[in-house]
Amino acid sequence: MDALVLIGSFSALMLLGMPVAYALGLAALVGALWIDLPLDAVMIQIASGVNKFSLLAIPCFVLAGAIMAEGGMARRLVAFAGVLIGFVRGGLSLVNILASTFFGAISGSSVADTASIGSVLIPEMEKKGYPRDFSTAVTVSGSVQAILIPPSHNAVIYSMAAGGTVSVAALFMAGVFPGLLLGLSLAIYCLYVARKRNYPKGRVIPMAEALRICGDALWGLMTMVIILGGIMSGVFTATESASIAVVWAFFVTMFIYRDYRWSDLPKLMHRTVKTVSIVMILIGFAASFGYIMTLMQIPLKITALLTSLSDNRYVILAFINLMLLVLGTLMDMAPLILILTPVLLPVAKAIGVDPVHFGMIMMVNLGIGLITPPVGAVLFVGSAVAKLRIEQVVRAMGPFFVILLAVLVLVTYIPAISMWLPRSMGL
Repeated sequence: MDALVLIGSFSALMLLGMPVAYALGLAALVGALWIDLPLDAVMIQIASGVNKFSLLAIPCFVLAGAIMAEGGMARRLVAFAGVLIGFVRGGLSLVNILASTFFGAISGSSVADTASIGSVLIPEMEKKGYPRDFSTAVTVSGSVQAILIPPSHNAVIYSMAAGGTVSVAALFMAGVFPGLLLGLSLAIYCLYVARKRNYPKGRVIPMAEALRICGDALWGLMTMVIILGGIMSGVFTATESASIAVVWAFFVTMFIYRDYRWSDLPKLMHRTVKTVSIVMILIGFAASFGYIMTLMQIPLKITALLTSLSDNRYVILAFINLMLLVLGTLMDMAPLILILTPVLLPVAKAIGVDPVHFGMIMMVNLGIGLITPPVGAVLFVGSAVAKLRIEQVVRAMGPFFVILLAVLVLVTYIPAISMWLPRSMGL
C-alpha cells in the first residue's frame, strides 16, 4: 500500500500535467504524511540533496558547453573532422559522427551537440546530395555519444543518485569505450549506405588549408585534453575539471576565436542559470522522493520481485533494459536517473553487476530514449534544426535504432567494454 500511495500520487500529478520536479516533491510530501513522517525530515532531505560538492560539476559543465556551442567551436570541430575523413565516399556523414564525438567529449550534452553540429552539417549534407531526413538521423543518433563520452553531467547525476558511492571519475572513464563503440558502429553503417546509394566523396583539403584548420581547432580540442588528462593523471578531480573547463572555454571563445560578442554573455548566463536551476530543483525533490522510497522499503521489494522472476542475471538485465527503454520514451533522462537508480541499483548489485557498469547500461538505455518519441528531447531539437516533421525523422531513424540496440546489448552483456579502462586505471 505504501508504494501505491507514493508512486500513485506521483503518477497522478504527472498525468495532470505537473512538471516532473514538482510532482516528485509533492509525492514525497504525500508519502511522508502517509507514514507519519515529520515534514521537517522531507525538507532536510531536499536541502541535503543539493548540498554536495560533486554537484558543482553540473553548472560548470553546462556553462562550458553553452559557451563552446555558441562560440564557434562546433564549426571548427566540423572542419577538423572534415580534414580527417571528409574525403571518402559518404565522408560528410562520417564527419557528422566524428564531430559529435569531439563535441561530446567537450560539452557532455546531446541537445547542444545536435543543435550545434546539426545547424552546420544538415544544410551542408543536403547541399551535397544527402536526403535531409538521413542527415538528421545521423546527427541525432551521433549525439548520443555525448551522454557516454566524458565529461557527461548525467554521469554526475547518476553518481549522486547512487548515494555518492560511485566515483564520477570511474564513470567518466567507463563511458569512453561505449561511446567510441557507438560512433564506430554508426560510421560503419554510414559507409555501407554511402556505397549503396552512391553518395558523393568530399574534396581532399590542401595541406596549407588543412594545417590552418587543424591549428584553429586545436584550441577547442585542448579542452578535451585538459579535462580527461587532468582526471587521468590525478592533477584534479572530475568536479574540479568542470570549473577548469569553464575558464578554458571562456578564454578560447572570447580571446582566441573572438566570434562571440561580450554583450551576448549576460543572455548566455541567464539561459545557463535557468537550466541549472531546473536541474537542481529536480535533484533536491528527487532526493526527498528517494528517501521516502527507502523508508517504505520499495527498493528492497522491487529487488525481491525481480530476483524472484529468474535466477539468471542475463534474464534480469533483459527485464531491466526493457523497463528502461519503455520509460525512456515517456520521461526525460535526468529525472529517470534520479528516480530509478535507488530502485534498480540494489537489483544490479544483487545479481553481481558492478555499479559503474550498471551506470553505463542506464546511460545507453536512456540515451536511446532521448531520440525516441513521444518525449525525445534530442529528436525534437534535430527535427526543429532540420525543419522536418517528427514522423519523417523517425522513419529515417529505423536502422539507427537497430544499431543503438545492438550497442546496448554489447554494453550490457560484455562488462569489459565499460570496466576495462577504469579498472586499468585503478578507479
